[in-house]
Amino acid sequence: MAENSLPLLSFELGTLPPTPKPTDDDSDDGHPGNPRRWYHYVPLFAVLSLLAPHPSILHVLLNYHYLTLRMPQYFVIHLLVIYTLSFLAFSSLIVCVARDPGPVPDAQSEAQTNDAGGEISLEVALLSTPPEDYTQPGKWCRICWKPKPERTHHCSQCGRCVLKMDHHCPWLGAKCIGFRTYTSFLHFLASITLLAAYVAVVCIRGLVFAFSHPLAINEMTPVHMLILSFAGCAFAIIIGSFLGYHVYLHKSNDTEHISPFVLLRHLPPLPPCRLSSPPLEYQLTFAQRRAVRAAHARMSLYDVGWRRNAGQVLGIGTKHRWQAWAARLLWGGSCYGTGTQFPRNPRADDVLTELAVELVRLENSAN
Repeated sequence: MAENSLPLLSFELGTLPPTPKPTDDDSDDGHPGNPRRWYHYVPLFAVLSLLAPHPSILHVLLNYHYLTLRMPQYFVIHLLVIYTLSFLAFSSLIVCVARDPGPVPDAQSEAQTNDAGGEISLEVALLSTPPEDYTQPGKWCRICWKPKPERTHHCSQCGRCVLKMDHHCPWLGAKCIGFRTYTSFLHFLASITLLAAYVAVVCIRGLVFAFSHPLAINEMTPVHMLILSFAGCAFAIIIGSFLGYHVYLHKSNDTEHISPFVLLRHLPPLPPCRLSSPPLEYQLTFAQRRAVRAAHARMSLYDVGWRRNAGQVLGIGTKHRWQAWAARLLWGGSCYGTGTQFPRNPRADDVLTELAVELVRLENSAN
């Protein structure tokens, strides 16, 4: 055989293409997930049609306040208030639809951010947990194979994990409400509630005048008032109740409906027993499950007081106060922090230690 002959087969391995890094833009088109079809945007178009400048509102304001009552100042005031609230609702709706609700960073980029001296508050530095160890159970999503920081949930409809995911909303373009869009979502709910209540009050007062002075007003104006009054009251009650429920959740900082069994991930190391460390939900007996629920009822893991909870959710505490308040008034602003670490309840360590002791006691008594 010739000395310089070439082999028949070559097993040289080519270099793999680099893994694309997630971009930090305001669109989630670059994230893998379930593609959206045209019918996913039908509920969004319905919301836009309700917020659009309605001819009935202009008809009522023009025929009742301007032509009948001869009060142009009321006409101008009501027009400004109604369309200012409509503009605020549109602005927060655009943010909820266009902004990524919460991209999950990979472990390497998060470590680089922490090493670079990211800007965090003193409260987060003192009360938050150390950097995540993604080798622990529950710290790595087994569906989309990405790091899963605390308060991160996987959305089966979007096919991805979202930081501090609250819920998947089909009315907002089939998008999730997460860490980066939650304040805008609250702003949208508040704007819609105020707009619906204001229109209802204006039209109900007009109906009272129309019934007492039936010949002084155009015959079609009371019909528009009746329809707007009914729609305004319905939306104010439904959306207002949803907004009130979220405000109630802020009291315990449990906006994403944390499961009681999330406490198992944060337990101190258990002594050798049948349970793993940390224990998994399916390993627990009925008595142990009841103990976990009782501990969760006594303490919410991220409850740091209602004032700090509201400040954390609404983003209060940033350096640029005027810019932050302007953004908060226009479209809701943004939450405070990075979305991967959150301050915890000061009583969390004591309650978790007691829960670990109780689980071990129940395990020994069962054996």
